[in-house]
Amino acid sequence: MTTSRKITLIGTGLMGFPMSLNLMKAGHDLTVWNRSASRAKPLVAHGATLATNPVEAITSAEFVITMLSDGFATGALIEDEEVQRALSKNAIWLDMSSAKPEHAREQSSKLKDLGIAHLDAPVSGGTKGAENAALAIMVGGDADTFAAAREVLQAMGRPVHVGPSGAGQLSKLANQTIVAVTISAVAEAMLLVEQGGADPAAVREALKGGFADSTILQQHGARMTNGDFEPGGLTKFQVKDLNNTLDEARHLDLNLPATENVRDRFQYFIDAMNGADKDHSGLYLELKSRNGLLT
Repeated sequence: MTTSRKITLIGTGLMGFPMSLNLMKAGHDLTVWNRSASRAKPLVAHGATLATNPVEAITSAEFVITMLSDGFATGALIEDEEVQRALSKNAIWLDMSSAKPEHAREQSSKLKDLGIAHLDAPVSGGTKGAENAALAIMVGGDADTFAAAREVLQAMGRPVHVGPSGAGQLSKLANQTIVAVTISAVAEAMLLVEQGGADPAAVREALKGGFADSTILQQHGARMTNGDFEPGGLTKFQVKDLNNTLDEARHLDLNLPATENVRDRFQYFIDAMNGADKDHSGLYLELKSRNGLLT
């Protein structure tokens, strides 16, 4: 049986909203705050408490979960002296945003000085994974802290401890590299079969269970051929993650050519095709454009 915890979740966007619902379904006492209150207010009907500011939200929380745009946004909260004073002794801060590994290490060090534990716990699985409490959760930080937070994390998906502070974010960068390059490959495959006269849906069915099968093939392949680019994973966040990947690669003196190429293509989709707020499967549109097939 789940032990009810007093949890605060900051950032109730596309991912944070369904994550909040699953925390409450698991029996946790949830307080939420979002910069745009209208995106958090509907959670009140499901049992959440809506805070008017982050300090109010964090007060008395056993766990603070941040699901924000990047490490700078989370870092700004942690650096706020009012937020620091509001933190409960022995609280655990779970940053589930996608950020740079160095940001995770900086946050962990700062919170440690305040007597607060920290885990970097970014997620993968998109809005469907968030809705179904099936997120892949990559967790960096102290093993004992992970053990203490495991039950809370399990309400949202499948947490795996991958190493020390920063390792969760490093794992997310690896994940996003695989996602981006696979989206590119699936886009090319779907365009090939479509232009060649095969039925893309039938091809995806034929490939199920084979070596080329993947969630991206099945979900995003369908998005591509159906022209459904309403956001699940925003292109602008995909580019942010790819830029972070390439920054980390430079620090490690690595050259990642496929990652760099696909980052440039996503950037073109944003800059020249107004794709920032479209789903990242919209890279298919960039591919069609370069082939002169957009009408």
